[in-house]
Amino acid sequence: MSGGADEPGLWRKVYQVFADAIGHFGNDDGFAVASHVALFSLMALFPFLIFVTALAGFMGLTEVAKQASDLIFDTWPPEVAQPVVQQIHAVLTQPRGDLLTFGVIVTIWFSSNGVEALRTALNRAYRVKETRNWFYCRAQSILAVLLGSFVLLVFTGLIVLGPLIWSVLARHLPFLAEFGYQANLIRYGVTSVLLVLALFLAHIVLPNGRRGVSDVLPGVVITLLLWITSGAAFGAYLARFANYVSLYAGLAGVMTALVFLYLTAAIFILGGEFNAAILRQRKIRGWHKTSAADTPSAQS
Repeated sequence: MSGGADEPGLWRKVYQVFADAIGHFGNDDGFAVASHVALFSLMALFPFLIFVTALAGFMGLTEVAKQASDLIFDTWPPEVAQPVVQQIHAVLTQPRGDLLTFGVIVTIWFSSNGVEALRTALNRAYRVKETRNWFYCRAQSILAVLLGSFVLLVFTGLIVLGPLIWSVLARHLPFLAEFGYQANLIRYGVTSVLLVLALFLAHIVLPNGRRGVSDVLPGVVITLLLWITSGAAFGAYLARFANYVSLYAGLAGVMTALVFLYLTAAIFILGGEFNAAILRQRKIRGWHKTSAADTPSAQS
């Protein structure tokens, strides 16, 4: 039911939010920023996985490192992930003693550039100006790389050790033996948890200003739904219609990954625009009482 001019109905609210988000996405050069994020993400991907491998080797978890790289690409369409994974495995099998010295600093620095690209995109989406110290922001990005690497290895280690843990539990709890160990279910569950957690942290921590979980939840949901839909559609497009080999020859695998990252980056930015649109509409239309978390989104 419609509530009048000051309190529009549900579908009217949805239309206003989407119109606001899409309009600001265009005004904020969303597609141009998405290309920036995609390029820096691709540039950061290899250094990040190289650092994860070096860290895993230092911790005596060499096999876990390979599983960790595969875990990242579980959410990618197979047509996109396969050529990239082949190149990554080729890179990760090379001995890298330089990473024990100055090389690790360079690797972490390039990896943090991908986080900084996400920060720039979200600041523009939420229409806030970065006022924090440059060193603070870069330290935050580096910490994100280090923490992300450690968490990825821990979760992956649990997957690798899953069958052993399950067998121990089954000996003490015999009824578990009837179900068996569902490796793929656990694997995709871990991937989903990491992805959702990373999205929430990105929207809350990276951009300037204060936002709560409820403020960023709509954009996270929209992002996940569009990622699932676009990933399936892009995979079907590659399998049936696209022929990047005829256009880019040996660079086809890299260009396919870059196009996919561009698509995912645009959706990621749109999720931020969606959250910002809700906060703006709350303030303009008086849908809810304005909170402290709404204030940064109104800055231009």
